[in-house]
Amino acid sequence: MGGAIVWLVNAVISLMVWAIIGTAILSWLFAFDVINHRNRFVNQLSQFLDAVTRPLLEPFRRIIPNLGGIDISPIVVLLLLEFARRLFNGMAAPSLIALLG
Repeated sequence: MGGAIVWLVNAVISLMVWAIIGTAILSWLFAFDVINHRNRFVNQLSQFLDAVTRPLLEPFRRIIPNLGGIDISPIVVLLLLEFARRLFNGMAAPSLIALLG
């Protein structure tokens, strides 16, 4: 049971990392006019990724100033997610596995 919880936490963090990377790439594609919002699939994908990543990115966007049109909040959130993953795997995961098996 403990191993399953550890796997689930790591999977959720990995999915959030990929969602943030996808949001960043999609925003670059929009900015350089490679794709547009008029495409129905692209628009739905953009709305989904925005809804998933906004709760994590928005607090940092309010704190970190915009550096000449470059948003570095995804980089900060990615670093914090990796820190949380390493902290969880180093401290909480062994205890969960020992406690729950």
